[in-house]
Amino acid sequence: MRAKRGNPVGVSTQPPHNILVINKNKKQLKRRKSRYKRYHRKFYKINQYITAPQIRLIDEQNKQIGILSLAEARQKSQETGLDLVEIVGKAQPPVVKLINFAKFKYQEAKKEKSNKKGAKGGELKEIRMKPFIGQGDYQTRLKKAQKFLSAGNKVKLCVKFLGRQITKKEFGYQLAERFQQDLEDISSPEGTPKMAGKRLFLTLAPTKKNKNEKEKSKTKN
Repeated sequence: MRAKRGNPVGVSTQPPHNILVINKNKKQLKRRKSRYKRYHRKFYKINQYITAPQIRLIDEQNKQIGILSLAEARQKSQETGLDLVEIVGKAQPPVVKLINFAKFKYQEAKKEKSNKKGAKGGELKEIRMKPFIGQGDYQTRLKKAQKFLSAGNKVKLCVKFLGRQITKKEFGYQLAERFQQDLEDISSPEGTPKMAGKRLFLTLAPTKKNKNEKEKSKTKN
């Protein structure tokens, strides 16, 4: 007689419990990631959605145009055919960029991608200053920043406001702009200066030219 086909007694056809748990956890993790991406997208106010009576307007190269009324900024937008994009809404006044919005989104996506690629690269070095820093102290910190950038590291400028200095934010922005200009030969800014509490931050990354020179010097040695 032929033996009956089937599973041996006591052997289950179902996958082990621990495999089911792992698969379930993977699905939950995927859902969480998709939710995180959905809720952490960056949204920007543009054109008619900007409501602040006064704004600090900058151009495509992050150079300051000045503090204008909203009506004046809208007029500039119409004259140039470019959009108004609010990039730092919490600043006083808010910082708005005059740029084509499609181009702005492309630049932001490209920057985010390069940041992810360069996450394993150089370190992030912080340089701290006060808005009314003396010339000697400023030059000392500038040399430090040059040294960090030449070594392939990013530099994060932190301007700290003490006490009533917070009412003079414009001096902090001027200092950040001066710092950026003094290092423009070997670095490029990652975005614009941003306020966080009583601190103003600006991140500078070493330029490709600077990195190439460093690699050439290594090969010569």
